[in-house]
Amino acid sequence: MISKVGQIMLYVNNQDAARDFWTEKVGFHVVSEEDNGQGMRWIEIAPAKGADTTIILHNKAFVEKMSPGLNLGTPSLMFFSDHLDQLHSDLSNKQITVGPLVEMPSGRVFNFADHEENYFAVMEKK
Repeated sequence: MISKVGQIMLYVNNQDAARDFWTEKVGFHVVSEEDNGQGMRWIEIAPAKGADTTIILHNKAFVEKMSPGLNLGTPSLMFFSDHLDQLHSDLSNKQITVGPLVEMPSGRVFNFADHEENYFAVMEKK
């Protein structure tokens, strides 16, 4: 039911400096910059226009406050699904640690953990 790796979430200390590095030095472009109005800001970048997979630059300190214990030393994967409710139910029924469904500006999302407590996210884009 997961259709593709959609986003890689990179946790950075300075989002603007990270955006500048990826765009000015590596050649990526900014797809979007979003702010939920409650302190959570993210910047989506991609290697080319229309790329299937993008990188989301998250503020490490903010994410740490929201999700204590989340490993912010490595990027996280965001999978996409067209059947989010069914996938959420299926994973829950398989005794997998699954977080609640959350409504975000870009779509609904939930996270789940593997047997080593690595967390992954799944989004149903609007």
